[in-house]
Amino acid sequence: QVQLVESGGGLVQAGGSLRLSCAASGSIFRLNFLGWYRQAPGKSRELVATIMSGGSTNYADFGKGRFTISRDNAKNTVYLQMNSLKPEDTAVYYCKMVDIFSKEYWGQGTQVTVSS
Repeated sequence: QVQLVESGGGLVQAGGSLRLSCAASGSIFRLNFLGWYRQAPGKSRELVATIMSGGSTNYADFGKGRFTISRDNAKNTVYLQMNSLKPEDTAVYYCKMVDIFSKEYWGQGTQVTVSS
């Protein structure tokens, strides 16, 4: 019944910005873990950023200083602000949520394309 609806992806030029959002629809328990992952063509899925219920965050090296993850617990929504985008950021971005009972949910993915 729970679905993660992602939005905010698109085509931008190098140096531009995008703000991704992922909202859980349907009944869901309180969320503990929220994260963003990405997968480029021919590459494995890799972690982009995570945020815990207490607010602690973690970023992949490529996102440090450029990406910011945040969450709105009341809305069961996670955001990813991406600035100074580079062509190598081109990928399908997926959000992941884990509730307090360790049940996992994945979004369908949203395409981010950065042109040079």
